[in-house]
Amino acid sequence: MAAAETLKLAFGVLKGSRSTKFKSVPVLLRGSYFQINDQSSEKILPASSLDAGVAMAIGQRQLFSNFSRMGQELFSIFQLERKRLLGFISITIAIILAFQYLELPYGAVQPTVFSGNKIPTSDSTRFQAADLPSNSETFKNMTYLNQENSTGENALEIVDITKTSEVKDNVLSTGLISEPARELDRSLEFGVTDESSTEESIEISNNGYATGQTGNLGLSIHNNTVSHSPSHLALPSPTEVSQNITPPMLSNDYDETEFTEDERFKPPQDDVKIVENNSSVSSMPKETKRSQIPVEATTISKMNELLLQNRASYRSMRPRWSAAVDQELLQTRSEIENAPIVNDDINLYAPLFRNVSRFKRSYELMERTLKVYVYREGAKPIMHSPYLLGIYASEGWFMKQMKASKQFVTTDPKKAHLFYLPFSSRMLEETLYVQNSHSSRNLVQYLKNYVDMIAGKHNFWNRTGGADHFLVACHDWAPKETRKNMARCLRALCNSDVKEGFVLGKDVSLPETYVRNAQRPTRNLGGNRISKRKTLAFFAGGMHGYLRPILLQHWENKDPDMKIFGILPKSKGNRNYIQYMKNSKYCICAKGYEVNSPRVVEAIFFECVPVIISDNFVPPFFEMLNWESFAVFVLEKDIPNLKSILLSIPQRRYLQMQMMVKKVQQHFLWHRSPVKYDIFHMILHSIWYNRVFTAKAR
Repeated sequence: MAAAETLKLAFGVLKGSRSTKFKSVPVLLRGSYFQINDQSSEKILPASSLDAGVAMAIGQRQLFSNFSRMGQELFSIFQLERKRLLGFISITIAIILAFQYLELPYGAVQPTVFSGNKIPTSDSTRFQAADLPSNSETFKNMTYLNQENSTGENALEIVDITKTSEVKDNVLSTGLISEPARELDRSLEFGVTDESSTEESIEISNNGYATGQTGNLGLSIHNNTVSHSPSHLALPSPTEVSQNITPPMLSNDYDETEFTEDERFKPPQDDVKIVENNSSVSSMPKETKRSQIPVEATTISKMNELLLQNRASYRSMRPRWSAAVDQELLQTRSEIENAPIVNDDINLYAPLFRNVSRFKRSYELMERTLKVYVYREGAKPIMHSPYLLGIYASEGWFMKQMKASKQFVTTDPKKAHLFYLPFSSRMLEETLYVQNSHSSRNLVQYLKNYVDMIAGKHNFWNRTGGADHFLVACHDWAPKETRKNMARCLRALCNSDVKEGFVLGKDVSLPETYVRNAQRPTRNLGGNRISKRKTLAFFAGGMHGYLRPILLQHWENKDPDMKIFGILPKSKGNRNYIQYMKNSKYCICAKGYEVNSPRVVEAIFFECVPVIISDNFVPPFFEMLNWESFAVFVLEKDIPNLKSILLSIPQRRYLQMQMMVKKVQQHFLWHRSPVKYDIFHMILHSIWYNRVFTAKAR
C-alpha cells in the first residue's frame, strides 16, 4: 500500500510539472498492464511492479527537467550571441563611418568606404612622372630635387616642413599681393574708391544681396546663405526656346567626380599677409605637406614647340551650318599669314614680339573687323558684375570695358565673330562656395546650367559647340570649373598650367593684375633707375604651396644680396614691399598653390626684371610676346643655384632686359578708358588671334 501511494505521489509530481493534465497514463512494467487514472482514486497496481513504476516516473521527471533546463540554456546562449553580433555590427559601422570622416575632411559621409573623388576617372588629373602630386592628400614631408647631394638625375631629398599659421588670404588695409576682398563677411563695392585714400578695401556684406534670383538658374541668396539644388537649376521652358535649324546641343553632362580636396578648394587666400610688428617672422608653413617638384618640367622652349605643333594641328569643331563670319575669319587668317614686313613702328618694339609684323596686321584687322556679342542672360552678382580691385581684377576690368565698347560690341549675333560669356569666377566663388566644403560641385553645376540655358534659348552655341565663345576668368579654380562644360570655348585664364588642361594655341594666358585703386589703376607706376637698384633679388610672400618654403629654406637670411622673406612687417601703404621691388634688379615670381602669381605683372609694373620660378606656367600673351627677351625663367629644381644663375647674366644683358621691361609695360596696364595696345586690347587680341587660327569653315 505504501508503494502504491509512493507511485501515485510520483505521478502527481510528474503531472504537476506538465502544462496539461493527464487523462490516462498507461504503463507497461514487467509484462503487466497498469492503469492509473487521475480522475479516480482507483489504483490497479500490482505490488510486484511498484519499484519499477517509481523508477520510471522519476526518470521521466528528470528527463523533462533536463530538456527544460537545456532549452533555457540554449535560449540564453542565443540571446547572448545575438547581442554580441549586434554589438560587432554596430562597432564595424562606427569604424567605417569614422574612416570615411577622416578620409573626407569636410565630413561628407558617402555610401561607400572610399570616397568617390579618389577613384580615378578619365577627367581626373593623371599622375605622371612629370606631374605634381594631387593636393587632395595631406603629407608630412616635402620632396624636392637637390642637385648638390643627388647621386642621380632624379635623386630626391626629403625635408620636413612646418607651418606657423594657416595662411589666410586677407591683407589688412595695406597689404600688397593680397586681396582684401576674399573674406566673405564684407560689404561689396565695385570699383568705388576715394582717390585720396592710400588703400582700397572691397568687402562683401552678409546682407549684401538680400535675395537674388539668378535668371533661370534658380539661385537663391539670403544673408550670405546660398540655397542651391541642381533640381532647381532648370533650363528655360520650351516656349522660350528659339526655333533652331538643328536641335539644341547642350553642354556635356556634369562630371560627377568631385574635385580633389586641395588648396584650390579652400577659401581663397592672399599672397602676402602683413604682420603687426617687426618681430621675426617664421616662413615655414603650419600644415605639413609632402610634395614633389616635377622631374620633367615643361620649359619655355618646350612650350614654344607645343605652340607651333598645336597651331599646325588643332582646329575647333566644324560649324554645323555656314555663316558669313566663317569666311571673314579665313580671309583674316590669310592676311595675317601674309602680313607686310614692319620695319619701324614708334608704338611697338619689335624684339618684344615673336613676329611684330603679324601682330601688327592682326591687331589692325581686329580693330577693323572684330564684332563681339555679349550675352544678356544671367543675373548679378555672378553675371555682369565687374569686380575692379584685388588680385582677380583682370576679369572685372575686362568685363567692364568689353561691355562698354562701342567699337567691338554688336547687338546682332549674326555679325558676331565671338560670343562673350560675362561671368565672374571670383563672384561665382564668393556667392556659391560653401565654406569648408572643399567642393566646387555647385559652382560647376551653375555654369553648366547657364550654358544649357543659352544653348536652349539661342542657336549660337549650337552652331560651333561653343568654339566661338570665350570667357575671361582669373580665379584659381576657373580651369577645373570650365574644363568640361566649356572645354571647347576660348578660355582666358590666369591659372594657365600646361599640365592642367591649358591648351596652347586655343586658350589664352590672362595676366593676373593687382589693382589697388580703381580710379587710378596706374598709381605708383615705375621704379628707381638702375644705379639705385642695389638688391640683386627680392621676394616676399605667404608660404603657399610647396615651392616657397624651399625658396626660403635656401635663401632666407642667407645672403645680403638676396632679400628673400616670408611675411613682411606691416607698413603704411605697404611701402616696404613696393620699395623693395623698386630697388631690386630681379624680382622673384615664385608660384604659390597654382602656377600663376600677380608678381609677374607687378615686377613689370615696377620695372624690375621678373624671375619666374613656376614649372609649366604659360606666361601672358604667350602667342605674341617673346618672354625670354625680358624675363628670366628658372626651373624649380634649380632654386639652390638661384644666385649663381642671376650672377651669370652679363650686365649688358641685364640692362637690355630691364629696358625691354619698360617697353613691354604698356601692354600690362589698365586705364579707366582703354588705349591702344593696353592690357584690355592685348587680352581681346589674343582671344581674337586664337579664334582666327583655330576656326574651321563649313
